[in-house]
Amino acid sequence: MEISAAGRLEVRITAADVGKRVSVRRLNEAGDTAEKFTDTVGVLTSWDNGVLVITRKSGGGVHIPESSLVAGKIVPSAPARRRGPAASYEELARVAARAWRPVESERLGEWELRAASGFTRRANSVLPLGDPGMPLDAALTAVRRWYGERGLPAYVQTATGAEGTEEMLCAELERRGWEREVTAELRTGGLAPVADRAEGAGVVLSREVDGAWLSRYGRKGLSDVALRVLGSGPSVWFATVPGADAPAAIGRCVVDGRWASFAAVEVDPAQRRRGLATAVLAALARRALDEGASAAWLQVEADNTAARALYTGMGFAAHHAYHHYREPADTGTDR
Repeated sequence: MEISAAGRLEVRITAADVGKRVSVRRLNEAGDTAEKFTDTVGVLTSWDNGVLVITRKSGGGVHIPESSLVAGKIVPSAPARRRGPAASYEELARVAARAWRPVESERLGEWELRAASGFTRRANSVLPLGDPGMPLDAALTAVRRWYGERGLPAYVQTATGAEGTEEMLCAELERRGWEREVTAELRTGGLAPVADRAEGAGVVLSREVDGAWLSRYGRKGLSDVALRVLGSGPSVWFATVPGADAPAAIGRCVVDGRWASFAAVEVDPAQRRRGLATAVLAALARRALDEGASAAWLQVEADNTAARALYTGMGFAAHHAYHHYREPADTGTDR
């Protein structure tokens, strides 16, 4: 908090600082909590009618009456990373997009509209990296019309918590009634430490997905479109640990320059806690190293406690959070 030369806490932010990352301290109302003060760090996304809205790294917005402020200051746009490969949000967003391609896409200014017959939100959402080339309301109308023509709900994928992420867009979507359905983390880490794990004896690698792999994959009714998405990416590998009736474990990796991504890591529930997920990741990591990659990334949903613990133990640290916002219920406007 900002402290003056006289030793007093000061509020050193104004409405002119909307869009900047701030740290504020507010006085709690009686009965709110046992603590007298609450501290909040995030991007100041609005300051209207005596109320501040601060969007945190998690994507949630905190509404704070300005009358309750006791201190506030601007802070660096993103905290210094203590470990893991350095990368900008835009670099990782583009690498992630190349690792999970839709079957159809269209540009709206610098936004990319993506569709794949509804197979996963990632392949059926807008990637808004830049300016759509028109006012936001017009862009969202165009987005809803494009997805409506394909019989799909409109989703916008946004990110928070790193330099260059989209807290302002998150706040604008929420003001317009768009609902955040999923929040996940994109984590990064060194590739070599993953490869140095268990030898992964028995892990079979293939360039193509087969029926056995799909029988362990946790999605039902996979279509040809889903198979095209799974097989998309610069250099795709599928890992399988054979089992009696179905694979004991599977995984997917895409190598793209210095980056290797891990996804679709699934283990037979009866064989968990035997190191099979680690073995799959290690085998894929060694192949990625052979192709010249040095860094790794993966995505994990915020409520997947077991996976978060596994990846933390393997050296993966959160880089940013990402979210999928779904269009509001139809209000009778033209889509």
